[in-house]
Amino acid sequence: MDQENLTMVTEFYFSDFPQFENGSLFFFIPLLFIYIFIIVGNFVIFFAVQLDTRLHNPMYNFISIFSFLEIWYTTVTIPKMLSNLVSEQKTISFIGCLLQMYFFHSLGVTEALVLTAMAIDRYVAICNPLRYAIIMTPRLCTQLSIGSCIFGFLILLPEIVWMSTLPFCGPNQIHQLFCDFEPVLRLACTDTSMILVEDVIHAISILTSVSIITLSYLRIITVIMRIPSGESRQKAFSTCVAHITIFLLFFGSVTLMYLRFSVTFPPILDKAIALMFAVLAPLFNPIIYSLRNRDMKDAIKKVLCSPKMFNVSGSQ
Repeated sequence: MDQENLTMVTEFYFSDFPQFENGSLFFFIPLLFIYIFIIVGNFVIFFAVQLDTRLHNPMYNFISIFSFLEIWYTTVTIPKMLSNLVSEQKTISFIGCLLQMYFFHSLGVTEALVLTAMAIDRYVAICNPLRYAIIMTPRLCTQLSIGSCIFGFLILLPEIVWMSTLPFCGPNQIHQLFCDFEPVLRLACTDTSMILVEDVIHAISILTSVSIITLSYLRIITVIMRIPSGESRQKAFSTCVAHITIFLLFFGSVTLMYLRFSVTFPPILDKAIALMFAVLAPLFNPIIYSLRNRDMKDAIKKVLCSPKMFNVSGSQ
């Protein structure tokens, strides 16, 4: 009888979403506009890089890949959040929850690796400019991009497979805005000490990326400060400002979310951190890259205003 009870839970319930009559529309509308902006903004950046030959270099290729990943990263969670805000049944199947966790974190790890590749690219460009074309070849950039995706989607598989074997016999209420490792693991009817192992694995992977990126940019800033010409120094620094800002937003929210170990936050703060991690950080990506870079702004204007785009759409 006990074994039968261990397999009873087939879906989870998101208990922290307000009911429609209790003002969920107040959250639904801004979240919908934010999601649309993220999708449209990142698609525009992606196509701007692909269509403008002046941007066919490693830096912008990494930016376009990061923007493409952001589209799917937010699509894994935000549509379900929107559905939970207007639906009476705020549930997700067990398999659906595992898939949401897998794709959300796999895309997140891939983004972290792409940000690391971007930092390495800027390090070589500024600290070793004479050898930049020799080192950052198209082949290496392709290998870094594909390798980031493969590693990002493989590293999470053992965790997801392990979680799929755990017994869940109730309760089934997830106290978070989306399926995440710790909230789901706490619902398992078994020893949850493995949560600490999960925290250690996440901490090692996060700190490794943060260390590489931080050391790269510290070295970059040191080299920039030694440039005698103020104009050249400003130009060199401006190419890194957007990357550093995205790095701080992304890893700042990741740190608050996953490097706290046994520290518990009040529920409202916990939800705010989750929103910053899954929604607000991706929101600023298209804003930062479109406003901080003149070449990107010119390319975006061409994409949005080019008559060829309308002729192509009209001929189809």
